[in-house]
Amino acid sequence: MPHETSIRNQLRDMEGDRLRVLVVGAGVAGLAVAGLLRRSGLHPVLIDRAGPDAPSGYMLALMPLVDPVLAELGVSQEYWDRSVPLDRYRIRNRHGALVREYSLGKLLNTYGDYRGISRGELMNVLAAPARTVAHHTSVTAMDQRANSVTVIFSEAGTEVRGEFDAVIVADGLHSSTRELVLDAELVPTFDTGWGGWVVWAEADGDSDLGEELWGTGYFVGTYPVKDRLGVIVCGPRTEKGAGLGAFVARLRDRTPEAGPRLDRVLTEAVDGRESYYWSLTDCRAAEWTVGRVALVGDAAAGFLPTAGIGAGMAMESAGALVRHLADCEPHLVPTALAAFERGQRPRVEAAQKNSRQLAPMMFNRNPVAAMLRDTAARFVPLGVALRPIQGLLETRP
Repeated sequence: MPHETSIRNQLRDMEGDRLRVLVVGAGVAGLAVAGLLRRSGLHPVLIDRAGPDAPSGYMLALMPLVDPVLAELGVSQEYWDRSVPLDRYRIRNRHGALVREYSLGKLLNTYGDYRGISRGELMNVLAAPARTVAHHTSVTAMDQRANSVTVIFSEAGTEVRGEFDAVIVADGLHSSTRELVLDAELVPTFDTGWGGWVVWAEADGDSDLGEELWGTGYFVGTYPVKDRLGVIVCGPRTEKGAGLGAFVARLRDRTPEAGPRLDRVLTEAVDGRESYYWSLTDCRAAEWTVGRVALVGDAAAGFLPTAGIGAGMAMESAGALVRHLADCEPHLVPTALAAFERGQRPRVEAAQKNSRQLAPMMFNRNPVAAMLRDTAARFVPLGVALRPIQGLLETRP
């Protein structure tokens, strides 16, 4: 993570900037925004409500959408060093039989690199350009006027006040800052009714392979990152109460043979190692910008993990936002933020729609529908499912 620095110190560093910017949230989108603003010569204030030891989460598959942002930040080589190339994708059906193995490289290498990285490692890559952050800090009030935004912070229980020309809200799917500018009914959610246990397993010799088990009432995904495998074991949230061990036991009864990798990771998943539960929902804000305040990343449009594109879109959006904002005069901030929303929102919502459309296929409880899905998966090229994403890659800013 960036170096811990108090709000007051960050406000002093910002004095003299031609544009005073607050970034709320030190996740993927917030770190990218803060780092890009730094590269443009500004000193954004960056805060995060969590502490530096907060869990850094899960595995990510990053599309080439992120390449231009990483290059702008000057961290492309570090990203390569901390990630692995993803070249193959394998699906197993509800019986554990291999349906098909696809070459991702043939579909995506034209556009750049498709790589696997843990969220924690990506945060480390983005930390150096962002430089500083105030942890255990949240926004408690905002007073937006024609020429500035007055923000009241709670920093470890102490109230601090700051004045800004722009406020960038990047504090995630369940953003508390977003509630200060948008009513809850303007941020509807999409709920699959499912959730998943995320665990880490040992790496194997197939460091370029993502493999999934598409069951009836369960789904298991395994995704390589550097030196380990990220695993998610999904099922209806009604199964959560019984626990991961009981769920895996039922899964094994239905699919006793799921191939060497999946059999191994399911054994490791219940051996007592740490796991956390992820409710599979998303959100879509009806408005991204309100005057001098803009939402970005999951605060604007959260993603299901089904298409593996949420983090990539968050980073692309960070780049688009900063391109509109970095050279902007203070009095033109609302115009610049509105232009960012007009240009980026259709792309993000198209990607989010694709993720939602994949959910019923992957998170399926109906035996007949699962049978039809498994049959179709044998014959439908992966390029058909990825066509919307390829379109986004072909037309990226």
